[in-house]
Amino acid sequence: MAGSFDTPFRVGHGYDLHRLEPGGRPLVIGGVRIEHDRGPIAHSDGDVLYHAVVDALLGAMGMPDIGQIFPDNAAENDGRDSADFMTAALAKVYSAGFEVSNLDATVILERPRIGPVKDQMRANLARLLNTHTGRVNVKGKSHEKVDAVGEGRAVEAHAVVLLCRRASRGT
Repeated sequence: MAGSFDTPFRVGHGYDLHRLEPGGRPLVIGGVRIEHDRGPIAHSDGDVLYHAVVDALLGAMGMPDIGQIFPDNAAENDGRDSADFMTAALAKVYSAGFEVSNLDATVILERPRIGPVKDQMRANLARLLNTHTGRVNVKGKSHEKVDAVGEGRAVEAHAVVLLCRRASRGT
């Protein structure tokens, strides 16, 4: 793995954006399927939140981004559940001796509002990251009808993760 791991903490930032179009894949954000007249244009399932979190985890470890590790031209990634990417990224975090201390994420989507399903997204993320929901935050924002996101033609997400050195287990 890249980088020096002699520090007790590591911070990573992740970002993702997917174009939304009629006839795209079903809209899944944070592992929650959301009814919408548009869906992401993506090679995998297009879960913009999971993709941002994966990039935050990989970034904190000084590793290549999600597109390099799970290329969009690889047949095995076509329609793939992004939870698989999260599990693989977390395994890399654990193998380097770290765990998730906390995650703060923002989903930017003009409509529909994610407020009604934020707690479900938080629970899904906490489960995949093997942490408590109190260590996971998800916020929803709009772009106030400005640019492709504001016009409903795209969805984006940002994620910041703090990793800490894993405590010794069983001693």
